[in-house]
Amino acid sequence: MIPASFDYFRPSTLDEALEVFAGAGEEAKVLAGGQSLLPLLRLRLAYPTAMVDVGRVAELRGVADRGDHVHIGATTTHDEVVRSPIVREHCPLVALATATVADPAVRHRGTFGGSLAHADPAGDLPAVALALDMVFVVRSSTGDRTIPAADFFLDYLESALQPGEILTGVRVPKLGPGWGFHYEKFHRTAQAWATVGVAAAVRQTNGTVEEVRVGLTNMGPTPVRAAGVEAAARGVEAGRNGSLRQAAEQAAEGTDPPADLHAQPDYRKHLARVLTHRALVSASAHRSPQT
Repeated sequence: MIPASFDYFRPSTLDEALEVFAGAGEEAKVLAGGQSLLPLLRLRLAYPTAMVDVGRVAELRGVADRGDHVHIGATTTHDEVVRSPIVREHCPLVALATATVADPAVRHRGTFGGSLAHADPAGDLPAVALALDMVFVVRSSTGDRTIPAADFFLDYLESALQPGEILTGVRVPKLGPGWGFHYEKFHRTAQAWATVGVAAAVRQTNGTVEEVRVGLTNMGPTPVRAAGVEAAARGVEAGRNGSLRQAAEQAAEGTDPPADLHAQPDYRKHLARVLTHRALVSASAHRSPQT
């Protein structure tokens, strides 16, 4: 299909982008990699009056070590995130999950911030953002503000971004030694959205699980934090498969998975339990050294 008509702007600086975006009206959209937005335009599921292409804005791109966190610029491509030594060292769960996004062609064009701002619960990165307590940095003509990941995803394809605001980057806290990470995903093909995905982070001391974080992909209208699993896994022996399996049984608690051509809610709940167990086992087995 052919998208509805809109005005197109391609600023070269962030200040210029903010000025254009502020004057373009509430129905304006930001275009980064376009891998999520363009399909919506073609299907006429989105009708922006204006498109602000931020692909030339160098200030929005790159990965930086900021001491207690890693800053990932909004227009940094998925491929750049996966290949970044800083990301691999300090937030490996981000690299693991980003490497599963779609296929190489999409990862070379799609952007880290664009995927998160799109707020699709079937996307891989929103669940990771929840599990790692990422912080979203946004800017408007009136200044900057930060939004915790727990407050960013409001509903299906709806985020806490306000009209005139542009996501400039994401802060990923460094969790430090003793943590293990894994992203487990079930999908039909490499290009398909996850039927269900699980982002898991496990911190253990002397073989005992001290802290667990679990984010679920495609288990509701927003990404879900599996609080039941986190509580049940705390204090168990990391090497005891049965204990982790029992904790994983809480994965579907409080979820509202969708029904579509690929899976019904009960099947997604079953997958959530199975994949959570696998993710916990893998995260427990692969952790950074203690200090």
